[in-house]
Amino acid sequence: MKAWMSIAAAATILVAGQAAAAAPKVDMEAGMELAKKSACMSCHSVDKKIVGPAYKDVAAKYKGNKKAEAMLIEKVTKGGAGVWGQIPMPPNAQVKPEDIKTLVHWVLAH
Repeated sequence: MKAWMSIAAAATILVAGQAAAAAPKVDMEAGMELAKKSACMSCHSVDKKIVGPAYKDVAAKYKGNKKAEAMLIEKVTKGGAGVWGQIPMPPNAQVKPEDIKTLVHWVLAH
């Protein structure tokens, strides 16, 4: 019985370690600075709706959605409307693709 419990504990630790490794590490302070520099904070806030949704609301809406990262990268890059209301988010062609990916990871980490 002890052997099975040890195996189960080891498997749990292994799975938890893999899940942690799969999630990107996010520097929250650097993410905020990038959001400010990229003018995201003109329409968004971390915890309240301004023109666009609060980042905490975005993170909550897409929590557990494996397609969220790719979908949000495309949305931030190309812009769009309809998910959070009819006010469109403009495209962000001036923001480097690697910065958009960092911003999306930062938003989803809220």
